[in-house]
Amino acid sequence: MASPTPRPKKRAPQPPPPPTVVDPIWLLKALAVTLLAALICAYASLCFLFYQGQWQIVLHPQRTSAIPSSIGGSPYEVVRFGPDETATPQLTGWWIPAGPNAHFDQSTVLFLPGANGSLAGSIPTLRALHGLGINIFAFDYRGYGQSAKTHPSQQNMTQDAESAWIYLTASRHIAGQRIVPYGTGVGASLAAHLAASHPSVPALILDSPQSDLLDVALHDPRSKLVPARLLFHERFPLIGPLATLRTPRLLIFQANASGESPEAFRTAADPKIAIDLPVRPVALYSQAVSRFLDRYLAPTPAP
Repeated sequence: MASPTPRPKKRAPQPPPPPTVVDPIWLLKALAVTLLAALICAYASLCFLFYQGQWQIVLHPQRTSAIPSSIGGSPYEVVRFGPDETATPQLTGWWIPAGPNAHFDQSTVLFLPGANGSLAGSIPTLRALHGLGINIFAFDYRGYGQSAKTHPSQQNMTQDAESAWIYLTASRHIAGQRIVPYGTGVGASLAAHLAASHPSVPALILDSPQSDLLDVALHDPRSKLVPARLLFHERFPLIGPLATLRTPRLLIFQANASGESPEAFRTAADPKIAIDLPVRPVALYSQAVSRFLDRYLAPTPAP
């Protein structure tokens, strides 16, 4: 007869393992790393927002829905040009023809406005220029006036100026030797860029230019929060281009409090003519521009 199988002895219950003690120093370090990472991400986001939106510091576009009935009593044509990839015109301009048998009716001023407002604010200057007997083509950059709704930038505005040049030479068949870029404010930088890109430009007019807008940006309180000098790119350079550009130019400025002309004018290469017009009387302004055009543009032969 088989002996009974012995039953296994029951083991005494083991006590639970002691709880793991977290080192408080490690917790503090983890918390510090998390906060530092969050601060870095927040500051990087702030820098990115400044980089993307810095145009708002130096460029102040204004949209307009109405167009004037005339430019100082002169008729004009509203032009849509600069098509995008869908063949939709992105730019709106004004073609203001010279009168019949005008002094410079075979030449055209390509007017490049400044950074503030819209083309409607330049009507007094356009009226004075038209009184000299020359064709004028003026337009609003994208983001301004009645042109396409997008934010302006140095890159976009440079492309818009080139589109205006192409319109005049390709659509209106005006020779480059008959086109005079006229830049006011930041438009002076764009005019200089056109002259450098197209050696056929016979002359250049720069009126009250704004150049290298970093100084303007640095005065904005928002630039104090970020490394603005590293991030800012809406500069509209003018001093460098004018130092090497050999196109004849007329420089119209208003001297500062110390009586000095802008640095871009002092360092500009010859040939150049600089005039200080502090109050801008129409007669003196028209006389200066007319003499400059007489010197570098061939007037239309008399019939």
